Amino acid sequence: MTQYVYRFGGGVSDGGSGDKTLLGGKGANLAEMASIGLPVPPGFTISTPMCTRYYEEGQSFPDSLRDEVAEGIAHIEGVTGKTFGDAADPLLVSVRSGARVSMPGMMDTVLNLGLNDRTVEGLATASGDARFAWDSYRRFIQMYSDVVLELDHGRFEEALEIAKEDNGYNLDTELTAEDWQALVAEYKALVEELWGKPFPQDVHDQLWGAIGAVFGSWQAERAKVYRRLNNIPGDWGTAVNVQAMVFGNMGDTSATGVAFTRNPATGENAYYGEFLINAQGEDVVAGIRTPQYLTRAAREGAGAKPLSMEEAMPDAYAELAAVFDRLERHYRDMQDIEFTVQQGKLWMLQTRAGKRTAKAALKIAVEMAEEALITREEAVARVDPAALDQLLHPTLDPQAPRDVLTKGLPASPGAASGVAVFDSDTAERRAATGEPVILVRVETSPEDIHGMHAAKGILTARGGMTSHAAVVARGMGRPCVSGAGSLAIDSRARVLRVGGREVKEGDTLTIDGATGEVMAGLVPTVQPELAGDFGTLMEWADGVRRLKVRANAETPLDCRTARDFGAEGIGLCRTEHMFFEGSRITAVRQMILAEDEKGRRAALDKLLPEQRGDFVEIFEVMAGLPCTIRLLDPPLHEFLPHEEAEFAEVASAAGIAVDQLKRRAAELHEFNPMLGHRGCRLGVTYPEIYEMQARAIFEAACEVAEKSGDAPIPEVMIPLVGTRKELELMKSVVDKAAKAVFAEKGRTIEYLVGTMIELPRAALKAGEIAEVGEFFSFGTNDLTQTTLGVSRDDAARFLGAYVDKGIYARDPFVSLDVEGVGELIEIAAERGRKTRPDVKLGICGEHGGDPASIAFCERTGLDYVSASPYRVPIARLAAAQAALKVTA
Repeated sequence: MTQYVYRFGGGVSDGGSGDKTLLGGKGANLAEMASIGLPVPPGFTISTPMCTRYYEEGQSFPDSLRDEVAEGIAHIEGVTGKTFGDAADPLLVSVRSGARVSMPGMMDTVLNLGLNDRTVEGLATASGDARFAWDSYRRFIQMYSDVVLELDHGRFEEALEIAKEDNGYNLDTELTAEDWQALVAEYKALVEELWGKPFPQDVHDQLWGAIGAVFGSWQAERAKVYRRLNNIPGDWGTAVNVQAMVFGNMGDTSATGVAFTRNPATGENAYYGEFLINAQGEDVVAGIRTPQYLTRAAREGAGAKPLSMEEAMPDAYAELAAVFDRLERHYRDMQDIEFTVQQGKLWMLQTRAGKRTAKAALKIAVEMAEEALITREEAVARVDPAALDQLLHPTLDPQAPRDVLTKGLPASPGAASGVAVFDSDTAERRAATGEPVILVRVETSPEDIHGMHAAKGILTARGGMTSHAAVVARGMGRPCVSGAGSLAIDSRARVLRVGGREVKEGDTLTIDGATGEVMAGLVPTVQPELAGDFGTLMEWADGVRRLKVRANAETPLDCRTARDFGAEGIGLCRTEHMFFEGSRITAVRQMILAEDEKGRRAALDKLLPEQRGDFVEIFEVMAGLPCTIRLLDPPLHEFLPHEEAEFAEVASAAGIAVDQLKRRAAELHEFNPMLGHRGCRLGVTYPEIYEMQARAIFEAACEVAEKSGDAPIPEVMIPLVGTRKELELMKSVVDKAAKAVFAEKGRTIEYLVGTMIELPRAALKAGEIAEVGEFFSFGTNDLTQTTLGVSRDDAARFLGAYVDKGIYARDPFVSLDVEGVGELIEIAAERGRKTRPDVKLGICGEHGGDPASIAFCERTGLDYVSASPYRVPIARLAAAQAALKVTA
């Protein structure tokens, strides 16, 4: 019989840290902490395969699991000396999720399970604290009603607020035992009103309801969105952890907190965290109360008055600090820890590798390597390449004036400006139009995941630096300012008020997640400095990677940016972008409108010096490096006007009648232009176009070689080739131009002629094409379109559903479809090399900056990847990690 339940605590550990696939991260780490002797409340984990079976069997549980869970409860009872459902001294448990990778706040938790009208009296007597018992019961009803019964959470919150108002209280901690008892009665009445049945009193029914709800939350919309954003497979499932409750809300000698062994925002080697006295864990992470600092230094640095844990609970803090050091050395990584102090005794509830910003990830990895805690190779493997994007963009100009409205907690570094919006749906809708938005909330909840992803930054009035908003924002790389308590946010009126000022929805806000400042209006930015830890780690990465990294660039600015980021040449220069320049479009249109070759050549003669100048500027930046120049690719109709006013303007400039221009535009119109008269098909029809471009390339290369003594290496790329003959014809045009230019200049330049493989036929016939082509550059954008028969311009309408339903693991235009498009690349590489062993192979589509696609390129043995300038460092690090995996 398959085992689904694994125990931990009380000297028993059925699993360990290596069992994350089976037990999820939380369950594996609880078992590991118990096995090394840390104080962990006993419990058991229901494994992830049960989650899969739960859905396969119509969201039901087999009888065998019920027997295993009963044994698990007996294990907890044996260690604690308490009995589940006992009216005199009841065992209470928590029921929590735990996927194999951390998904903070995305799935459900139920605390204080096992309380009912009888056991609450027993808890009050056994603990000697009736207030604590009734507070725990109202928390349980509120949480169970929300998570398991799916009742309106707002109604319970409203009842609590009314109870506080009626008694003149500001804080939950001011309510007495009698107040909580009265609120429990109100809550139970609310359950009966909203659910139609009394609140469940049988503790075993409560337990199975909670287990089902946690498994059910794996398919909650917010969890699906989080998985899609973080590329977590939907078939992994979650584990469920059932654990004896320990209580941070048993008075002033009890507390709960969340802590990191190093600062997750900056990477500083200093404890970072928050705690609350007389509270439960949800109070900290949900931002219901503003927590206190963990260390005295952090409190003093923030100018806060409430005592830190180091000052208020020195003994428990000293024990916690020792646990921090032990866990960090045991796991050899920065840890994110949840803990509870129950009447002076420390309990560890969770540890996991902490989510961190890119800046922190770099600092922690480099410092741990320098401390010899990990190797340099492990340091390279530790940093998520995609997270580097956070470091590669501008930050606020420190010299620029700032209209500071207020200051909150610096929860996730970086800066962002955008229009204020007050709900996640609006954020997503306005961001989809290209508008930058700042999501403003009293506090975020897991349901806000889509709005947080759409926003440039997040601002909350409540919550600390370990609240949901802060943790998720750091994981996403979004700037976040939390706990800006002076803000009065009216979500219905869509306005925030602070210090007598108002910011309405649509007004521009700027936030600085490094300082916590909230500013009115737009604040200018400055370019980042990429030295220090970034430079060190990239140097280590370059030492292990095999793949070369080039840039997709066609302007001098892009080329310089790419070189600054470590690009080793140009993998794609799209020449058509140059043709749209203001003064050139007229000559291009004259060429298109010409009735014969003579007219076309006259127009091309005007373009030649412009093109040559473009290439001179690029080659000067890339002197001595390979530069792949793609000859004209798009259909000609893209250069012609579409509006009536434009027709008159162009006709006047070209010296022809409007009717003649319209006739020519109609002749060029294509029903499916991306599969029409474009790429090498233009070159075959009008070879003089490619002849002009080739001449411009070689004249520019000779000029730069003469000036600098360091010639570029032009790689002339013929686009959209599907047959050997097409490439052969176009190569003869290029070679003829090269020969003529070299004769005129009295010098020769090394160059290659190759093709972009972007059609399935080209991939299949790569052996023949390699007889002519000296390099292949896989244009994965078009190769994906033509292989899947999907337009990337329109696919966003349905690809999200395809990913959710598991048809594609990821959007195939973001991460390469390895099974389909990838197999074509493998076939082309194999057949091309068979004909020409030294054929140069690379990719230049958007996938060139995607770490998963880069890993495929390493496995396939390509020579280089090419990415947009700002993704060059990402590609360098991803290439290093791919090389380490191949050699592991």
